[in-house]
Formats: sequence, C-alpha cells, structure tokens
Amino acid sequence: MLPRGRPRALGAAALLLLLLLLGFLLFDWRLRGAAALDGDPLAGPRDRNPSDCGPQPPLPPKCELLHVAIVCAGHNSSRDVITLVKSMLFYRKNPLHLHLVTDAVARNILEMLFHTWMVPAVRVSFYNADELKPQVSWIPNKHYSGLYGLMKLVLPSTLPAELARVIVLDTDITFASDIAELWALFAHFSDMQAIGLVENQSDWYLGNLWKNHRPWPALGRGFNTGVILLRLDRLRHAGWEQMWRLTARQELLTLPATSLADQDIFNAVIKEHPGLVQPLPCVWNVQLSDHTLAERCYSEASDLKVIHWNSPKKLRVKNKHVEFFRNFYLTFLAYDGNLLRRGLFGCPSQPPSGAEQLQQALAQLDEEDPCFEFRQQQLTVHRVHITFLPHEPPPSRPHDVTLVAQLSMDRLQMLEALCRHWPGPMSLALYLTDAEAQQFLRFVEASPVLAARQDVAYHVVYREGPLYPVNQLRNVALAQALTPYVFLSDIDFLPAYSLYDYLRASIEQLGLGSRRKAALVVPAFETLHYRFSFPRSKVELLALLDAGALYTFRYHEWPRGHAPTDYARWREAQAPYSVQWVADYEPYVVVPRDCPRYDPRFVGFGWNKVAHIMELDAQEFEFLVLPEAFTIHLPHAPSLDISHFRSSPTYRGCLQALKDEFHQDLSRHYGAAALKYLPALQQPWSPARGS
Repeated sequence: MLPRGRPRALGAAALLLLLLLLGFLLFDWRLRGAAALDGDPLAGPRDRNPSDCGPQPPLPPKCELLHVAIVCAGHNSSRDVITLVKSMLFYRKNPLHLHLVTDAVARNILEMLFHTWMVPAVRVSFYNADELKPQVSWIPNKHYSGLYGLMKLVLPSTLPAELARVIVLDTDITFASDIAELWALFAHFSDMQAIGLVENQSDWYLGNLWKNHRPWPALGRGFNTGVILLRLDRLRHAGWEQMWRLTARQELLTLPATSLADQDIFNAVIKEHPGLVQPLPCVWNVQLSDHTLAERCYSEASDLKVIHWNSPKKLRVKNKHVEFFRNFYLTFLAYDGNLLRRGLFGCPSQPPSGAEQLQQALAQLDEEDPCFEFRQQQLTVHRVHITFLPHEPPPSRPHDVTLVAQLSMDRLQMLEALCRHWPGPMSLALYLTDAEAQQFLRFVEASPVLAARQDVAYHVVYREGPLYPVNQLRNVALAQALTPYVFLSDIDFLPAYSLYDYLRASIEQLGLGSRRKAALVVPAFETLHYRFSFPRSKVELLALLDAGALYTFRYHEWPRGHAPTDYARWREAQAPYSVQWVADYEPYVVVPRDCPRYDPRFVGFGWNKVAHIMELDAQEFEFLVLPEAFTIHLPHAPSLDISHFRSSPTYRGCLQALKDEFHQDLSRHYGAAALKYLPALQQPWSPARGS
C-alpha cells in the first residue's frame, strides 16, 4: 500500500543508514589497522587506475531520468535482480527507467513484482531475450551464463533508437552509493569514447594464472563488464554491430570459445579500438572474483561504490574483507522493500499504475472507524514475487489437479508432510517478510524432500499491515495454478495418499468441464493428536473415527460448517452424491481453475471460505461429495487472528459489517437469486465459529 507507510519508512531507512555507517566505520578501522601493521600497500598511496584522480563531475539534475539495462533469465537471476534494485533504490535520488532483457520466466516474475511494488518514479520496459538469441547463438561460450551472458553485445540495436546513454549492470551487483554519481561519469567521456569500464581486478587477461591459459586479447589487464556506461548513439554511429561481430569471428578462428562471455568480446574490440573506452574509477566495480586484487582499489569503506560478486562461488568467495561485503549484501537481501515505495521530493513523476485510485480510496477511509484496519488491509497492495524458487510446470493433461493453499512462516513445518501426501502439482502462497523469504529459501534448500520437488510453485506475498490477507493469498496461489482443475485446501490439512490420482479419475468419470458444472467436495476430518497413524484407506479412517482418534472437522467447535457434507451418508456411499448449499457451509472443493476468486475484503479470521462457497452456489455449481476422498486437519496453536476474533467483540462486529457489504455486492451481481443468502448473513456470530 503506497502512502500509508511513509513515516515508518523514513524511520527504518534512517536505522539502516546508521547500521551501514557503523559497518563502514568498523571496516575503515580494521582496514587501516591491518594495513599499517602488515606494511600493506593500502597504508600508503592507493594503487588505482588513472581515472580515479581529478575533479568529480557534477551530479545530473535530480529530476533527470537515468536509464539502466539488465539482462536477466530464470528464477534465481530474478531474485538477484530484486536485491540489486533494492540497493539502487535505497540510495537513488533520480527517477529511473529499467530496461530488462528477460526470458519468459523472468518477465512473468518481474512484471508481477514491479506492478505490485508500485515504486514511484520507476519505469520498467521489457525486451524478449528469446528474440535476441539468434544474434549471439553462433558464438561458442563456456561461461555459466550461457547465451544470456552474450546479450549485452546487442543492446545498442535492441534498446530504443532515441536512447543515447545507458548504464548496463550484471545481476550480481550491490550498490553502496547513488547511481547518479555513476551516471555523472559520462561527463568524462571524450568526443570519441563510447564505453565506460572499470579495469579488470585479476590477472586473467595477462594469461599467467596457470599453464596453457589462453585468454582473449585485451588492453593491458583488460576491463570487467559487470558495470558499463554505454554511449549508445556513438556506438551505433561507429557501426558497433559490424565491429564486434567481425572481431569475434576473427578471434574464434584461433580460440575455441569465449570463457567470460561478452567480456571477452568487449575486450577484444577495445584492444583493436582503444579510443572507444573511458576507464572508470575502480570503486565503481569492486570485483570479488577468485583471483581478485580488489584490495588495491580501496582504503576506506567510504570509497566503495559498487560491489560485484563476479565469482561463481558468489558469497562463498575468498577475500580479505569478504565478511564485510557479505554483511552489506545481506542487509539489502533482507531489507523491507515496502520502505522503498517513497516518492522523490521535489521531483514530480508519473504515479505507478493504480496508485492514484488507491490513494483516493484510502483518503475516503475514516480513521475513527472501529473497522479502519480491516478496510485499510483490504486496500493494501502487497508486493508479489511469483515462482520464488525454480519451478517446472506440469505437463498439459486434461484432468490434472493443482493443490492450492496459503501459509505463513509458522506453518513451514507442514510442507514436507504435504509433499509426501500429494505427489501432484501445488501452488502455494507464502505471507513473509523479506528476511523470512530468505529463511524460507534456506529451509527448502536444506530439505531433500522439498528440494526434489520441481512441480511445487511457491509465491511470496510480502507482509504489510496488521491483519492476515488470507483471501488475497489464496487468489495469488489460485491465479498461478496451471492445471485445468484446482483442489482448494488449507496448509494444515493432509490429503489422503491416494487423493491426487482419485481426483483425476473422478473428474474424468463425472465428465466435469463443459458437460457438468460441479464442485467436488472432499470430506474433512481432524485429529486432536499431534502424532497418529495416518489412514491409508476409507476403511482405516472409519475405524479411527469410531475409536475416537478422528472427528469430522470442527465437530466440537463449529459442526455446521461441514454438516451439509452428510458424513453419515458418506460412510456408506459407493458413488458421488449431491448435497445442497446451507448457510455457513465451507467444504474443501475441487473446481475448474477459472472458478470465482475469493473475496479479498475478508482478512484475518472469519467467513473467508464461507463467502467463496456461497458465490459458487450463486453461480449454480453442483456440490458433489466424493465417497473415497478425505483430508485430515492436524492440530496446531491458534493463529493470532483467530485469537483476536474470539476475544474481541469489535473484531466480530467488523466481520458482520463486511458480511453485509458482501451481500449487497452479491445482490447487485446476481439479483433476486441472492435473496436466499440473506438469512445466513443475518445470523449472529459466536466466538467459536469457523472460517
């Protein structure tokens, strides 16, 4: 939500600045002390490239639009881009236009992220990497970045013809300064110079790292292409396309492939045309590669401008000061991106899409309204990072089913058991902070069960506001399901081991889809025991039910939520049977993927599933109970929202108000048919009621 958090954002930003400043001071102290004791060159004159000296050019006007280009492909690279952008936004004082060259996966992720992030004064344009592949696919490349590592070569012909200057960045970059200072270095360019680069900080291009090491030709130590200033207009005028292609073809006559992707070709071109390059101060690309000599570049923490994790080992690279650099990077990795939704003072810009309507809706809220938090929460636009981890979509099958659910950090322990019970695809929305998202990543990587599942799509919805946006989370997970049908479940339920196969067979046998509009009901049970033997069949389940080890779901607290399922009939049923909607019915169902979405006004606890089932009924879905299907709820501590619901009359009163508004909207949409739901909405709420 854009305008609400500004005071909090400024306070948290100030705190982070203080922590970074303390880190810089500690780094300075340790660095200077070690240099003095060891006789390190750092204690004396700095060993820097010549361009470090001289007056600093003035910064661009604060409202000048700065252009940044990044090549990004895949799930992991998308996560790297987000951390890079966080560090850039933290220091920036200018509007930015991001030019992202992406594959389909990265574009899908980043389009959703920037659309929901709603950062003022940031524009994003996408370019299709697949269309660029033929331009570089002829180049043999041994670098781990593959074809995408060569695409910076074609940026002058790919970016808009009217764009004259751009900063090009690798995804493994972390800013420690305002990017406008980097943009200002364009002023150092002579009339002929078109490429700004930092000298390579290893001996790679000197060819002396190991025996038979044959690098591509380079000017001296060569240059690193993790940070590039490009004068696109001059490169186009100089015939850049023909220039780099000719050079690459000539070198490939004697060299088998590029080792460092685009960097090898840039260096070979610069070797032949040294007048093209403007060396940049080394602090704008402090390279943490395996053989780095980056320590020669800086003597104070305040020197640092850009940190470049250009080793395949990334954070595990060996470096004298790697602990400082790692902590600096991790600060931005876990930094709350909501705090970066701040405008640029004194610099008018086009508001993000939907921001004006959102501000108008928020301005109409009454802060004295006892339900203010409910209404504010339902208007909150959460940042959404879909497919947070690598994901392989399921093969297209006409009767396939995706399990859809949502969870927060305190339910992570359910994931491994769920993966053992449900072998099919899943779409799960997780409500996390930025820091929790990194804990979740480590949790999955450390779990052999979860790491082995590529058909589970995890979608991170970043936390903001006091109430749990349960239906918004469900809608995110539902929208990302890729199979024709979805099983709408909750994370604290374990389905029968055979349920996935049984549901697919039932969908086919019942002729769902065009021939029959139905919601398949999966009967729900619960156990009060934290450890029990999960039934392998309906016969075993009935035995546990008769023995008192299982109960029908919410039997003790809110039996009417599932009573219409008719458990007595289910015990004897051999075939699916139809049941009628009754007030407060909230079964777990299998429906087509394009079913109605959950109503996002219901946040926290209460009536979130009930309203959805009511709308399914309003759309004339038939409820069919499956005779061999079941799912079992496992016990856990109550959530904060259910505790508030049970203890607060105000909370329950607000929920009643939301119910009334929901029915008004239902009546407007479905007309007289919605009158049947009015008695259900007027029933008083009891603290024991379900969701």
